[in-house]
Amino acid sequence: MTAALRLAAVDLGATSGRVVVGEVGPAGVRLEEVHRFPNGPVRAGGTLFWDVLGIHREVLAGLRAAGAVDGIGIDSWAVDYGLLDAEGTLLGNPVCYRDSRTDGVADALHATVSAAELYRVTGLRELPFNTIYQLVSERDSPRLAAAETMLLLPDLLGYWLTGAVGVERTNASTTGLLDATSREWDTRLAERVGIPPRLLPPLRSPGELVGRTTPEVTEEIGAAAPVPVVAVGSHDTASAVLGVPAGRDSAFAFISSGTWSLVGVELTEPLLTEPARLAGFSNEAGVDGTVRLLRNVMGLWVLSETLRTWAAAGNTVDLPAALAAAAAAPAFGPLVDIDAPEFLPPGDMPARIAEACTATGQRPPATPGETVRCVLESLAMAYRRAVRGLAELTDRPLEVVHLVGGGTHNELLCALTADACGLPVVAGPVESAALGNVLVQARALGADLPDRWAMRELVARSLDTRTYLPTPAAPSWDAAERHYASLDIWPRP
Repeated sequence: MTAALRLAAVDLGATSGRVVVGEVGPAGVRLEEVHRFPNGPVRAGGTLFWDVLGIHREVLAGLRAAGAVDGIGIDSWAVDYGLLDAEGTLLGNPVCYRDSRTDGVADALHATVSAAELYRVTGLRELPFNTIYQLVSERDSPRLAAAETMLLLPDLLGYWLTGAVGVERTNASTTGLLDATSREWDTRLAERVGIPPRLLPPLRSPGELVGRTTPEVTEEIGAAAPVPVVAVGSHDTASAVLGVPAGRDSAFAFISSGTWSLVGVELTEPLLTEPARLAGFSNEAGVDGTVRLLRNVMGLWVLSETLRTWAAAGNTVDLPAALAAAAAAPAFGPLVDIDAPEFLPPGDMPARIAEACTATGQRPPATPGETVRCVLESLAMAYRRAVRGLAELTDRPLEVVHLVGGGTHNELLCALTADACGLPVVAGPVESAALGNVLVQARALGADLPDRWAMRELVARSLDTRTYLPTPAAPSWDAAERHYASLDIWPRP
C-alpha cells in the first residue's frame, strides 16, 4: 500500500460515543474526531437500559459526517447484548451492566458450576455483570424464550449496518461463555447453566470482513458505494491495548484508563491458575491471538459520578478546579476500596465514600479537594496492587507502565500512578482505542502492517506521549499500603 487509507472508527464508551476518521499510510496515522455524542443508561420501569436505537442514530450521523471512507470498524464496552428473534428483530433495549438484575446470580449459578471450574474454562474473574450472569438472570423470561441469537453491542450495530450476524472474539471473551484456550463457544457450559446454545452466533476474529453496508445504510450515510465493515478488536480495551506505543522488547504493563480502568499485561497464552483467579485477574482475548491478563478497576466512573452528584445539588465543581484542589490536599488521607460493590451503580458517590471511610475507622473527606484526592489515591493504589500482582503471577519484572485513554489528561492521576507503582508511566495516546480500531481495518484492507509491533511502531512515530517518573521524595507507598491494609480496606482472598 502506498496511498493512505481513510477509515471510520466508531468508538463507544459508557458515557460518550464518537466517530473518528483515521488516515493510515506509510508516513504514519492521523486521527480526526468528526462526531461526538453523550451516552448513558436510561432508567425505565425500575431497569437500567441502553438507548441502543439512539446510539445507532448517532453512529449513522457520525458516518455521514465522516464522508468517503474505505472502511468502518466498531468498538465498545463489553458484556452487554441485544437479543434478536427469528426474523432478526431486536427484542427490547439492551439492559445496562450496572442494573441490579444480576444481584446474587453468580452465587446461585456456582451451585451448578463452581467459580473455580468456570475460571479454568473461561479465564474470567467473577464479576456480577459478566454476560453469563446477565443471561442466567433472564433465562425464564419470555424475551429469552423468543430469542434466536444474542449479539454483543458492537456486533448488533454492525448487524444493522450490514445485515450480517456474528460476534467478534475479543468481546466474546468477556461473556463467560467462551473457552479461553480454544477461543470457541463452550456450548456444553451454556447448556449446564440453562442458556440455549442457539443464542451463540458464529465467531469472527479481528480483521475479518463483517460485510458491506446495506443499500439502505449506504444511502443514509451518503456513500457512493457499499462500504466494507471490518471486525476490529471490538472490545474497546482490545483496541486500546493494540494502540499502546510499546516496543517489541518492552516489559510493559498497560492501564486503559477511562470510565473503567483495565490494568494488565499482554501474554501469548491464558493463565488459568487458582492464584490468578483468587487475585482477581481475567484472561481476555486480544488481537492476533494474544491474551490480556488484566484486572478490572472501577476507574474514573467514581470521579465523574462525584462531580455529577455535586452538580445536581447545585455545587458545580469543574474538573480542573477539582484536580487543583486535590493536588493541594494532604497525601494519604482516607482511602477506599475503589472496586467495592457500592461504587458500581449510579448514585451519591461522596456519601458512599464517606460511609466507606467511616466503616474502616477513617475520617471522611471534609472538602471537595480531599474527596477527589481520596478517589485518585484509591485508584492509584488499585493500579499499584494490580501491577505488582501481575509481575508476581507472571514471574516477569515490569519496567514501564503505559497509560492510555481519557485518564492521560489527568496529570495528577498519572503522577500518583508513577509514584504508587514505582515505575515510569508513559501517558498517551488518549485515542488508543480508535487507533487500534483503524489499524486493524488498515491491515485488513491492504496496509503493510504485518503484526501488532508494526502497528505500535507506527503509533509511536505518529503521536506524542508524556513520561511521568516516580518522585524520589514522594511519601512511601509501601508504608501507606501496609497502613491501609491494617484497616481492612480491601477484602481478603
